[in-house]
Amino acid sequence: MLSTQHSDDDDQYMLVARLDNVRNVSTILKAIHFKDTATVFASPMGLKITVEDAKCVQANAFIQEAIFHHYVIKEEQLAFKINLTVLLECLTIFGSSSMPSANTSLKMCYAGYGCPLVLMLEEEGVLTDCNIKTLEPDDVLDFDFCSSNVINKIIMKSECLKEVFSELDVTSDILQILMSPDQPFLQFSTFGNAGSTHSSFPRDSEMVESFQCSQTQTNRYKISLLKPSVKALALSTRISIRTDDRGFLSLQYMIQTEDGQICFVEYYCSPDEEVDHNG
Repeated sequence: MLSTQHSDDDDQYMLVARLDNVRNVSTILKAIHFKDTATVFASPMGLKITVEDAKCVQANAFIQEAIFHHYVIKEEQLAFKINLTVLLECLTIFGSSSMPSANTSLKMCYAGYGCPLVLMLEEEGVLTDCNIKTLEPDDVLDFDFCSSNVINKIIMKSECLKEVFSELDVTSDILQILMSPDQPFLQFSTFGNAGSTHSSFPRDSEMVESFQCSQTQTNRYKISLLKPSVKALALSTRISIRTDDRGFLSLQYMIQTEDGQICFVEYYCSPDEEVDHNG
């Protein structure tokens, strides 16, 4: 394993993080890998990695400080942009691209603005270093999704939604989500070539763990924007579905690492504006 002892070399870095099982990080990063570039925010709480597309969808992976066996940061926040595809390729350098080896340990170092992200990977005594160029971080979208504006919130077991998403009508461009204090409570609908399909869940379903709906809301979202979140859904055990007063959607996935730690991946998606909501 990479030495957990402090080395003098570490003093030059603003961020040093170590992990005995690289899979715990690579799995979470794959869940948001639908674009090549990502913005990394490091704080004393851990890492937040943000990926965006078309100013309509944003994914955030939260890798808490507790996931790492050693985590030291000298600033309140560090931010940089990185090629996520390259980062994942480096993390899976031992093993296959689909599944890195569980025996690979990782040391990740960043010396600050303009410096590369340095990865040191070790498996069974074999060491590999990767230096990944970092770029100036873009301004990430602020979806202004705050809990005080949340109208409806449902927490469910993920397995039932996996079924819903696997059976989506691929000829439908949109997914309609209805959340209501009254029947049908929670309903997913598609409108494809063969007609409309509906999947409903009662509030007392054993799949529903928490049901807080204050008013009936029907919103439509482009399936193409929601598709990337299926990766996170596949890894998760629970999902929180929230909508705010503008119809913006938050999907928060709870993912357990191989070490039993909990990580979260969150997707924000704007509603499809071309829909007449009264129709």
